[in-house]
Amino acid sequence: MISLESTCDSTGQSLTYQMNHSVILRQILTKRSQQKRRTSPANFKSRVFILTPTSLNYYEHRNGKVRSLRGFVEVARIKCVEIVTTDVASRCRNKYAFQVLHENYFLYIFAPDRESRQQWVLALKEVSKNNHCMIPKYHTNFWVEGRWRCCGQTEKMAAGCTVYDPSMSGGKPLPPTPEDNRDWSVALYDYKTEDSKELALRSGEEYLLLDTSEPNWWKVQDKNGHIGYAPSSYLTKQSEDNLLTYEWYNRNINRHHAEKLLIARGKEGAFMVRDSRQAGMYTVSIFTKSLGEGSIHAVKHYHIRETNDCPPKFYLAEKFVFATIPQLIIYHQHNCGGLVTRLRHPVCSWKEATPVTAGLSYGKFEIDPTSLTFIQEIGSGQFGVVKLASWQGTRKVAVKMIREDMMSEEDFVEEAKILMRMSHPKLVQLLGVYTQHTPIFLVFEYMEYGSLSEFLRRNKGTLTRCTALGMSQDVCEGMEYLEASNFIHRDLAARNCLVGESLVVKVSDFGMTRFVLDDQYTSSSGSKFPVKWSAPEVFQYGRYSSKSDVWAFGVLVWEIFSEGKTPFEHLSNADAVKEVSSGFRLFKPKLATEKVYQLMNNCWLEKPDARPSFNHLMKEITDLVESEM
Repeated sequence: MISLESTCDSTGQSLTYQMNHSVILRQILTKRSQQKRRTSPANFKSRVFILTPTSLNYYEHRNGKVRSLRGFVEVARIKCVEIVTTDVASRCRNKYAFQVLHENYFLYIFAPDRESRQQWVLALKEVSKNNHCMIPKYHTNFWVEGRWRCCGQTEKMAAGCTVYDPSMSGGKPLPPTPEDNRDWSVALYDYKTEDSKELALRSGEEYLLLDTSEPNWWKVQDKNGHIGYAPSSYLTKQSEDNLLTYEWYNRNINRHHAEKLLIARGKEGAFMVRDSRQAGMYTVSIFTKSLGEGSIHAVKHYHIRETNDCPPKFYLAEKFVFATIPQLIIYHQHNCGGLVTRLRHPVCSWKEATPVTAGLSYGKFEIDPTSLTFIQEIGSGQFGVVKLASWQGTRKVAVKMIREDMMSEEDFVEEAKILMRMSHPKLVQLLGVYTQHTPIFLVFEYMEYGSLSEFLRRNKGTLTRCTALGMSQDVCEGMEYLEASNFIHRDLAARNCLVGESLVVKVSDFGMTRFVLDDQYTSSSGSKFPVKWSAPEVFQYGRYSSKSDVWAFGVLVWEIFSEGKTPFEHLSNADAVKEVSSGFRLFKPKLATEKVYQLMNNCWLEKPDARPSFNHLMKEITDLVESEM
């Protein structure tokens, strides 16, 4: 008999020690509900399982303590104990399934690792090996939606398809299961589709990753074996240290935004974990009413620190150190442990709006014009008219109609296929094109507040320095992605950025000027040429690079902090060229601090190589955002 017992501490970690002679095994495992109807849905519960010589009991547990008995199996009634070999994606964190057949019920249990599962299966086989009710054959896979996955039989109590060996004991190793070394993902959002090539997603469910070679569309398999493509922006790879799967994690939220969300929640112990301004580090922000006299409302911020161990461990208070951040959060949800209050109410905002997909559906480049219902004209630019439309009646899109003879169509169509694959939260997503007849048109995601330049002018006098920095940060983040992709924008300006929900700013029209046939727009001598945003090497020699984009970014930041003014507004293009060439630079806007103006001037250094990269600028702006909070 195995005399080993496992229990758990307040962090939920497994601890092994001798407790008493009647308990053989004790551990927190995951139990799947018994499907009593043919197609009843399965759900998963974390339970404390305790095996004694006479019964397998499972209990509810809270805060590391065993609560009420939720069910039990008499050892004398066990007919089969075996691992489950399956290709079905489970919806719980534990991946190592085994089954206990007792009377006419199938109990499916999931262990956290292979060793734990082997220990439980061997122990259960040992205590039940002399039972007279053993079955000769068993089912190796799950009963799912009215059939056995292993043999396809549609009767739940149908005879098994594999010979059962009840005497496997003495430490004989169990065979590995196919799913042990596969990659899994979790859906962050629901995804609906009627495309036969795609797979609908349900938020919180797990999916087996079959092919991730296409960065924007992953081939996945659901728990029922259905296979299809799904947008990678809706999924995240599963691992304990992947914070995206947790309800308390907020990515890309600064200190000011975090405080605003927590104060709006208004509950003692409302909290979130967010990215720190130092790359790779995290901060826990907590709302409390207990600080200061008169119960002054406050938000406290604690940096999650790392030990010097390899791999490092994590802590908020030095006395309480954990192997992972989720373990740290679980502990402090039940214990203050040096914090102003325990973590009570998780707050998360970034999952509220679903991300834009790279293309309206998988593999579709050309848009069927009959799927679009045009609503109204919403703008015009150097390429043509922009219209608001509805795609299949479910999604608002912006349709950019390209004027005839405005663009080199053949070259652009090939390039558009590349542009569609470029996907980032701070870039306006190209969703598809129509090229079969003129005029050709491009379909983009819809940004409800229009161009950044117009937004700034409409809201003149209301812009705060914090909002201006946040807008600059958004644009820099999108440009950092283009820089890393070795892609040059060539026409970065506030007019070519768009404002959407929550005042998020995204970069648009990147690379489009390469295909413009208008001589006035492509020649530095033309009246339409964006000279006032151009670096000296552009209007002198036509040399474009990421560093010329950096120059234009400095002008764009100036536009933001001057609330939509036109740079060098009193100068002609020719005079602007002379002034910039002689060392003249734009003045400091009233809203800008000296540090912000210094950042602009760093973008306007004469020599391209002396200008910072967007990666460096991103770090500078992030520091400025934090210092303003």
